[in-house]
Amino acid sequence: MANSWGSLLQDEQQLKELAQQAVDRALAEGVLLRTSQEPSSSDVVSYAPFTLFPSLVPSALLEQAYAVQMDFNLLVDAVSQDAAFLEQTLSSALVLLIAQEKERNIFDQRAIENELLARKIHVIRRRFEDVSEKGSLDHNRKLFMDGQEIAVVYFRDGYMPSQYGQQNWEARLLLERSCAVKCPDIATQLAGTKKVQQQLSRAGVLEVLLPGQPEAVARLRATFAGLYSLDMGEEGDQAIKEALAAPSRFVLKPQREGGGNNLYGDDMVQALERLKDSEERASYTLMEKIEPEPFGNCLLRPGSPVRVVQCVSELGIFGVYVRQGKTLVMNKHVGHLLRTKAIEHADGGVAAGVAVLDNPYPV
Repeated sequence: MANSWGSLLQDEQQLKELAQQAVDRALAEGVLLRTSQEPSSSDVVSYAPFTLFPSLVPSALLEQAYAVQMDFNLLVDAVSQDAAFLEQTLSSALVLLIAQEKERNIFDQRAIENELLARKIHVIRRRFEDVSEKGSLDHNRKLFMDGQEIAVVYFRDGYMPSQYGQQNWEARLLLERSCAVKCPDIATQLAGTKKVQQQLSRAGVLEVLLPGQPEAVARLRATFAGLYSLDMGEEGDQAIKEALAAPSRFVLKPQREGGGNNLYGDDMVQALERLKDSEERASYTLMEKIEPEPFGNCLLRPGSPVRVVQCVSELGIFGVYVRQGKTLVMNKHVGHLLRTKAIEHADGGVAAGVAVLDNPYPV
């Protein structure tokens, strides 16, 4: 696919000049991260890594991603409301969810706070420990923090079991029992686990969760990669046998969200050899490896040279879904996130220092 800046990728001097202008613009626009050396302080910050040029994305694929986003909203809601489905699916899984002890990515959170403040909605920042010590419910299950009633709880922590000592579990239970809106609530978090994704890929499951919606089911299924159970038994044994025979075709995924946790190649083979006779293997999911077509771009990072590298991208679509009781109030897509990384990196996100922020250029 040709583009209008292809010749610039060959001009090293012009690339350096453009990179400096782009970094200055990123800093001016607030595309920022706290540094890894001082993740709890905003005294010294740097720009968030990004691509110098937008990356080519086929228009048809971009349109498909936007079209299916509202179907995913419906599906996640249906899964989160089906307690029996979640209990059955997750009964043998070790669910691990991601959190950062020190928040480098503070500035997107502040942007949300500022938008809410512009609408006269105040935000207070507290830890689980603070909730445990000072949070309370009244007889109507209204949530109070430092004497102030809370309408919405927005979790940017608590995605990994190591974040939950006994005190923090009790705080999370208090929040879940309250009538405050949780973003996300525990059922929605569970709906996003790998074991649930694996179960959703089975024949007939989508039809049960989304009855009478064959078009939505077709759109969803068109986006699925192969997912294979590693549960003890013949099916799991066969999946492990195929992965060991052709490791380049698969990726091993634990019950953790975010980047940096998946296993590829030799690491995957070693893990499967260790797990194949253990019930622990049921807490992993084997997935068909996606092989996107590489392309050239400049990935701009603080302290790194400006050079063209071969890259691949990952596109995500943001959505808003609101339901009041059984009544659907809102279901729409509200933007996208494109992350790009060099092909030498198998896994990892922006905060992990691997992927960078990008923009799609529809072609």
